[in-house]
Amino acid sequence: MRSQNTRETPTGVMQRAASILDVLDGAEPMNLSQIVAATGLPLSSAHRALEQLVGLRWVHRHGKKYQLGMRIIELGSAASQQNALRRAALPSLHWLHRVTGCIVHLGVLDGDEVVYLEKVGGELVAGIRSRVGSRMRAETSAIGKALLALDRPAHTGSPDIDRARELRVVYEHERCMKGFSCVAAPIGTMGHGEPAAVSVFGSVAKIRADQRIHLSVQTAAAEIGRRLDLPRSGTAQQRPARSRQSRLGA
Repeated sequence: MRSQNTRETPTGVMQRAASILDVLDGAEPMNLSQIVAATGLPLSSAHRALEQLVGLRWVHRHGKKYQLGMRIIELGSAASQQNALRRAALPSLHWLHRVTGCIVHLGVLDGDEVVYLEKVGGELVAGIRSRVGSRMRAETSAIGKALLALDRPAHTGSPDIDRARELRVVYEHERCMKGFSCVAAPIGTMGHGEPAAVSVFGSVAKIRADQRIHLSVQTAAAEIGRRLDLPRSGTAQQRPARSRQSRLGA
């Protein structure tokens, strides 16, 4: 879910293009009127920019509706493949899905929002609305609170964030979806200051009944951090046992 922040009308060519691409990142195609309303662009400017983007294959037009084009999909895929965090995390994300049977997310913090870099869940994925590239306010999710625990010292005073900072785990029950729970663990802060975290999303009954899920999330987070050679905060007692980590492989 995108933040509804007030913003100025884009003026430069690149700003207008970026504004249009930004509002087209949802699942549903949009018509010209909807794009104008969402971006604040004049009708003529929006239409001209859209036609240019269609010509570049950054936007696809079907009738009167517009959506992201194939070139954007290609570039997004290439960026994802080049992302060092995602590459390092994938083995652990697939392991975590196998051992928990839950949907697994990898996320980073961008301002006050979570951006999802990866989602693993087999046939379960289709029923959950999160998707790679989508974002939501960090304070509203378990993975977001795990990320905030790694961020600026200003994020203090919240029991969930303080708990994540101390125990390196956050729990949320039925906050995002009725009947479902989420467990998240911080991975660490990337070299450019970008906090990263991992989470599992499954039924309340499953997550409450199987305490091993909580340890598995922490284990996966620790292993991803080890692959990236990230420093870990906390005491040695809070680190998962090496025997569990070894199951993830390199």
